Amino acid sequence: MNIAYFEPLGLAWNRMKIALFKPFDLHKWFVVGFNAFLAGITEWPRGSNSSRWGEDKSFREFIDFPNRAWGWLINHPFWFMTIAIGLAFLIVIVIVLTWLSSRGSFMFLDNVVHNRAEVANPWRNYKKEGNSLFLWRLVFGIICFMLFLMVFVIFFTAGAHLYRDSYYDRIPVLFIVQMVLLFILVAIITGYISLFLSNFVVPIMYKNNITATKAWGRFLSLFGKHPFHFLLFGILMFIMTVLVIILTVVAGLMTCCIGLILLIIPYIGTVVTLPIWYTFRAFSLEYLAQFGPEYDLFPPPRESPG
Repeated sequence: MNIAYFEPLGLAWNRMKIALFKPFDLHKWFVVGFNAFLAGITEWPRGSNSSRWGEDKSFREFIDFPNRAWGWLINHPFWFMTIAIGLAFLIVIVIVLTWLSSRGSFMFLDNVVHNRAEVANPWRNYKKEGNSLFLWRLVFGIICFMLFLMVFVIFFTAGAHLYRDSYYDRIPVLFIVQMVLLFILVAIITGYISLFLSNFVVPIMYKNNITATKAWGRFLSLFGKHPFHFLLFGILMFIMTVLVIILTVVAGLMTCCIGLILLIIPYIGTVVTLPIWYTFRAFSLEYLAQFGPEYDLFPPPRESPG
């Protein structure tokens, strides 16, 4: 099977131009932009020292920070309760945003597939799929949190052990490198899972009206046959995302930061950059369609009347 990478990107770019610029419809931009905003609402991210490099004073204090922070909270019950309530409120907000984002993913996808600007119909028609995606993302989010928490616990626990009952006087460079590599490994694995979920599993759910678990089963079967192509897709998406961020920042600076101010305003920033999100969404669909008609979401082009 001959899998192309830049041809689907070109097709996605053409779909974006036709959908958003031929003709230009401001109302459509705001409707589709609202769906894109919902779909990506959970994806937006955050002195001098007299000691010489190699001495352990600063690192020892850093390793001991969790113990000191916990001791301070225990001795200040008011702040302990305030932080606990704040965290509980934050968790509720994250859960609500994840639910909205899950429903919005199908709304935006439906708009891109059928080149239309609708909110109510896809919200209603893909309720089951959106809720299934929400539950899957919620469980996955908890697992990710536990994995990263485990990495940090290992780091601080093992780091503290290096100094316990010892006269260790050097920053443990090898230990830090090992922990950084472990963190990067976990980040790459969870990042790829998130990438596959958004770009391939959700479209499979949409096309077949199935749950996230069943869609993962179909995707993993496809992934098992073409792992290299999907891993390379992830690298390409990472490179394009970095380039888009750089170009966006440069464009914002060239407008005397007015563009950057618009970008940080929720919803408005998504509408301004809608061509980017539209192209990215269409790109993954065009890429997936290469693996067979059962993965092609776009309706056949209408024949012009002769």
